[in-house]
Amino acid sequence: MKIWVPSDSVADVLSDLPGVECTVYDGTSPMPDGVEDVEVWIPPLVTVPGVPETLARMSSLRLVQTVTAGVEPYRPHMPGNAVLCNARGVHDAGTAEWAVGAMIAVLREFPGFTDAQRRGEWAYHHTDVLADSTVLIVGYGSIGAALERRLEGFEVDVVRVARSARDGVHGMGELPKLLPEADVVVLLVPATADTAGMVDAAFLARMKDGAVLVNAARGGIVDTDSLIAELKNGRLRAALDVTAPEPLPEGHPLWSAPGVLITPHVAGSTPASGRRMLRLMRAQLERYLADETLVNVITDSY
Repeated sequence: MKIWVPSDSVADVLSDLPGVECTVYDGTSPMPDGVEDVEVWIPPLVTVPGVPETLARMSSLRLVQTVTAGVEPYRPHMPGNAVLCNARGVHDAGTAEWAVGAMIAVLREFPGFTDAQRRGEWAYHHTDVLADSTVLIVGYGSIGAALERRLEGFEVDVVRVARSARDGVHGMGELPKLLPEADVVVLLVPATADTAGMVDAAFLARMKDGAVLVNAARGGIVDTDSLIAELKNGRLRAALDVTAPEPLPEGHPLWSAPGVLITPHVAGSTPASGRRMLRLMRAQLERYLADETLVNVITDSY
């Protein structure tokens, strides 16, 4: 069975499986021969060029197992006889930890104090604090649950929102009444047709003065121009691990907007994520070879 894998480390954890032939394809080198014989494809973290064309040529494909939670580059182009699975759970710890650190950094003004340190300036002043805040998690899945666990002990109220309401979790339709009460709004929704541009001028206008928008989801969920307008007038602050466009080009006005902390899509890029990804790849391929039920199967848009 021919498998394309994104790295030598993935090949190493799969190499002793019976009948498995691993070929490394990370998208930076020419496509290997034998695309029509690939039965399982594990794409790299960064989407390779020409995904629709590649999938169309994979006539033997039966499984695409991503190393990311997001599957938007693959879902619309999957052949009918292949299954798509994501890496739900792999990046929970790293992303949740980033979100906590990012909201604290913005509220406690760490970037500004760092700038003052570089100037040799003792810039004493009071800051905001996370304690006694309301944190609204928009997109309450496994990462949202991991974030809530990490917020325990910070003396905050957590409000949960997901696509569908359930016990203890509000539905998306309730967002308009929830946004004005939140001090921190964390975006963890998947990139779908429904979430594209959902954080628009109207969404941002409902947020309370001084609130912090934390985006650990996808850049396209936020209307960048509308966010810049709110940052420039000083009404909102933001912490962004993802942007639209991405990578954010040099000279883009978001770089210099006040009150924003930007990191280059690194929330889940941690050794913990790497270890968990390898464990998932091994366990999933063992299930596949044993004809057992796979985990993290994508049956809808996500």
